[in-house]
Amino acid sequence: MATADFQLPVQFDHLAIFAWALSGAIIGLRKRFDVIGLFMTALLSAIGGGVIRDGLLLQRTPAVLTDGLYLPLILAATLVVVALRTWIERAKLIERLVTMIDAIGTPALAVIGLQLALRAHIPIPGVMLIGCVSGVGGGVLRDVVVRDVPEIFKPGHFLAIPVALFCAAFLGFTLVLKAPPVPTAWATVAGFFVVRLLTIRYDWRTRAIMPDEAGV
Repeated sequence: MATADFQLPVQFDHLAIFAWALSGAIIGLRKRFDVIGLFMTALLSAIGGGVIRDGLLLQRTPAVLTDGLYLPLILAATLVVVALRTWIERAKLIERLVTMIDAIGTPALAVIGLQLALRAHIPIPGVMLIGCVSGVGGGVLRDVVVRDVPEIFKPGHFLAIPVALFCAAFLGFTLVLKAPPVPTAWATVAGFFVVRLLTIRYDWRTRAIMPDEAGV
């Protein structure tokens, strides 16, 4: 099988969807939404990047409409957060949980986007774009809907740069070095997770191009 035609295990996709749904539901919990609000933020987080990727960039039927497990997984993630809401709130874990879960879901969905773009025989710059959009698109839509500035738009701990670097690393290992795609995909998720936590632990962050004016 050619590298451009490889197929990740479906469990990889489902892990990414469940992780992003958990993240979205926790954001809804922080916003004090009801259970429908939690489900909607979970839904946007889980499928937002994929809908942009499939419907706009790849012009294919979005996976949420073809995979019968997507909606049950998103519902399950919502119910998990509802069931654990008191513990999550008491332990003050919301921000930490969202960060850790996003650090798993982001690279997983990015790799899935890379896979689909490669199978569509898109040029490498387009493959990179689709991988990055797939990884962060759901988080952007989620934040916009709940009226937060998307994390990727504002100064903070490195996010966009690691996403792009790990997408490039995945392509380099699989296309140039001919590494097995599936183990490389798992290594990409693990590597991004570690780097993301290190940026937070050591406070590695971007800076605003224009600093705030004094007194503003």
